[in-house]
Amino acid sequence: MKILGIDPGTVVMGYGVIESENDEIALVDFGAITARERTEISERLVLLYNQLLDVILRHRPDAVAVETPFVHKNVKSAMAIGRAQAIALLAAAGKGIPTYEYAPAKVKQRVANYGASSKEQVQEMVRLLLGLEEVPQPNDAADALAVAICHVQEMHLKDVLAGQREEQ
Repeated sequence: MKILGIDPGTVVMGYGVIESENDEIALVDFGAITARERTEISERLVLLYNQLLDVILRHRPDAVAVETPFVHKNVKSAMAIGRAQAIALLAAAGKGIPTYEYAPAKVKQRVANYGASSKEQVQEMVRLLLGLEEVPQPNDAADALAVAICHVQEMHLKDVLAGQREEQ
């Protein structure tokens, strides 16, 4: 199964593609789509959408996993991330690809086994799980890979639980 993970943002949108078979995961590609910060939001969203479609067409993922925005004190920032998240969901759905959304704490829990892990701890686990020499850069790409890995872990857990129910 090929998974495209997305760390949404309206200036930088990280993406990471992994391949998962059985308990093995392998890196396929990662990067970031960037838009000029001073550009109108509508222009940035169109650019993000079109470039994300290019990534989807190039890699043909079986699933897309998107991180949901975290709202703490900066509602304006969360709204902007929500727009980028919507672009990611739209691009995937338009190509008939199933989408999954994960909260930051869920990503941290599945990747680093602790829902309050630091960003650096999660990125280091991404490096270790994918057998890389360095943490993928930019950080948005490492975060997107974490979302993809989270999806693999979630699906694996669901399969295990489904198997246990069948045995009962």
